[in-house]
Amino acid sequence: MNVILFDNEIREQLLPLTYLKPVCELRLGVLTIREKWERTLNCPVSVLTQEYLTEKYVTAYGPRNILINSSVLPTPTLVKLIRQMTMNEAFVMGDELIAAKLSGEQVERMIRDEEIGDELRVFPLEGEELLKINRVYDLFRLNKQALENDFELLTRNRVSAELSATNRVIGPRERIFLEPGASVECSTFNLNDGPVYIGKDALVMEGCLVRGGLAMGEGSVLKMGAKIYGPTTLGEYCKVGGEVNNVVFQSYSNKSHEGYLGNSAIGEWCNIGADTNASNLKNTYEEVRLWNYVEQRFAPTGLQFCGLIMGDHSKCGINTMFNTGTVVGICANIFGTGFPRQFIPSFAWGGPQGFTTFRAEKAFDAIERVMDRRGQSLSVQDRLILLRVFEDTARYRSWEK
Repeated sequence: MNVILFDNEIREQLLPLTYLKPVCELRLGVLTIREKWERTLNCPVSVLTQEYLTEKYVTAYGPRNILINSSVLPTPTLVKLIRQMTMNEAFVMGDELIAAKLSGEQVERMIRDEEIGDELRVFPLEGEELLKINRVYDLFRLNKQALENDFELLTRNRVSAELSATNRVIGPRERIFLEPGASVECSTFNLNDGPVYIGKDALVMEGCLVRGGLAMGEGSVLKMGAKIYGPTTLGEYCKVGGEVNNVVFQSYSNKSHEGYLGNSAIGEWCNIGADTNASNLKNTYEEVRLWNYVEQRFAPTGLQFCGLIMGDHSKCGINTMFNTGTVVGICANIFGTGFPRQFIPSFAWGGPQGFTTFRAEKAFDAIERVMDRRGQSLSVQDRLILLRVFEDTARYRSWEK
């Protein structure tokens, strides 16, 4: 089958984490949403997303195509329904399209934003049939279930690499799985509240205390003495230390030192300075309000616990203090004493004492230095995408006016 994961208006609700990528490239649990669908359906998938991302993320379609909403995670019920679809059938939840089976010509018209709804036989889905991210904080809110599902998907009928006898395991031992090359010594794992998945060539240094669930991507590192409360995810090649509780890190991001981070979502290529702390609970215990890019205001979340949302390529200096429910855009560089504002625009440079603009060419220089350390490079496509976001986010940098 030819499968396309398509973005819709939910993408705007997931900013700033979707400025540089489609929704399906977000990670929660162990895998990205794209990887979940590829493994579940046993086929490659392509993406239908915003125009400025299409040179990097190309849409491939044929005579018969299954389109799936990028914000939806695979569940057994939904996968069964999708496999049984016939041409011109569609599943919806409320007014939102969840999945459809379309011809190549219909996909072309959908790309051109032409209406095809009248041609489809539409069937409503119940909410309990879906596992779906609708807001940026759903990444950590739904991480427990996503991690459980991915653990089952990745470990079914497989045997874990051997866990060293220097470690202590509390709970069912089959709930910890090591991929080849993983190194784990002198650490404690409590598996009663969730599984632990340790990816290929990942490293758990001595003295770590882990209460599952935990997912570690390929090449990721838990630093000595780290204290991890699940459900927490480390994407590929992340380095994490200190105290972490229910945080989802995308790939190549670091929180290597002491400091607390809880109920948070961190993008790619971020760095959180030593002894940085982020509040995830208001002193009044009231509901947390979070900057919403669609509503252009701080909107209620329904959550009592909500920490830091940080977009790709953003950094903060040592001893940074973040208030409850802080949103940081992409390519921001934050430093200084005191609490910075709770919404920090993209390409901001500064802190509580004020901000200036992190000019695009300077940001590119910093990004290239960071990526070079990991053997990666900034492509021309990536530069063009960053420039587009730099322009689009200028309206939030009030000091430029």
